[in-house]
Amino acid sequence: MDDSVGLLVALVALLAGLAAGKAWERYKLRAGRWIDLRRARESPRYLLGLNMLVSNQLDPAIEELSTAVGLDADALELHLILGNLYREKGQVTRAIQLHQQALQRPKLTRGEQAYLLLCLGLDFKRGGFVDRALEAFEEVLRIDGANRQALSNLEKLHEEQQQWHEARAIRRRLTALAEPGERPRHQAILAFLEARLGVQALEQADPDEAVSRFEAAIALDERAVPAYLDLGDLQRREGRLAEAVATWDRVPGVAPDRAYLILDRVERASRELGDDERFPALCRRLIEANPQDWRARLALGRHLADRGDPAGALDLLFESLVHNPHAMSVHQVVWQALAALHFDESRVRRYMDLMRGAVFYRDPHVCMQCRYRSTELLWQCPQCHEWNTFVEERITPAEES
Repeated sequence: MDDSVGLLVALVALLAGLAAGKAWERYKLRAGRWIDLRRARESPRYLLGLNMLVSNQLDPAIEELSTAVGLDADALELHLILGNLYREKGQVTRAIQLHQQALQRPKLTRGEQAYLLLCLGLDFKRGGFVDRALEAFEEVLRIDGANRQALSNLEKLHEEQQQWHEARAIRRRLTALAEPGERPRHQAILAFLEARLGVQALEQADPDEAVSRFEAAIALDERAVPAYLDLGDLQRREGRLAEAVATWDRVPGVAPDRAYLILDRVERASRELGDDERFPALCRRLIEANPQDWRARLALGRHLADRGDPAGALDLLFESLVHNPHAMSVHQVVWQALAALHFDESRVRRYMDLMRGAVFYRDPHVCMQCRYRSTELLWQCPQCHEWNTFVEERITPAEES
């Protein structure tokens, strides 16, 4: 009997403790009265505002969440969300005011303080206040040295200011924090930063440092194409043509889709070396490896046209057009070759047949991260600032119905 009573007492005490804990979690004494901390979150206005936010209806979301804030002016998460929404709408001043007011609250936890400073840094960054954004992100890292979002934003700010040493230091910290499966991506970004440091060394007339940085980039990521291109360019300027060609020749093996970037370089260097076979052999090797490679066909076609073989050039150029009818550079060489052949009727007709139904468009390169479009390949997106995200879109000729 005594055991049963003791068990009952313990059970009642446990239930009472759970109830007290729930009440402590939900209610807080402020200015002599109890406040329901979940009231704002359970408000229909709050739920409707979140639904609008998910639907990307920013203005209605701001209106509903502002109403929900009126139920509890101390609801920190609502002020954070509202501030971030104002920033997305471009109302940076209001976002800054909301986040600065929230930072003045007493008894903020370190996590809340770090997140508020992060939001404030993003506000300053959006408003173009670079120094204040840097200060905010650095303050976040003083509180939480492993805050990846603060580190990433700090790195982007340094990159925008072309402060490559500082950007590299931040990326190294991100690499150290990364999971093993994420590290190759960080290594690739570090390689691009090393390559930029190499270019900066060239601008400062320090070729030895440049070579060191380009080689470091390749050691970090063998697919760091800019490092091969710039290192070969440096070797060529120094008169080491054979070394330059050997450096560029490594690109097709590590990045076949970027091999076209070496074509003009190898052609010039081969001509200076007096080697008439190297460049045509490179083009044919690329075409064999990738039958859709229109650029290698264009380069070889132009090469043949310049050497008095417009008929052979046209065959290659027409094949190039089959794979990429919108490339204006191909059409220009086609017309030069046709003119050299006095606009042979059969070849002109073949050209017109190829072009019938072809689709033309501008800006074929697109960033996989943010969909920014460009007429040329860019190593870093000017909009989202991510590295090596551009691919070339291909459009097939329209079929006749």
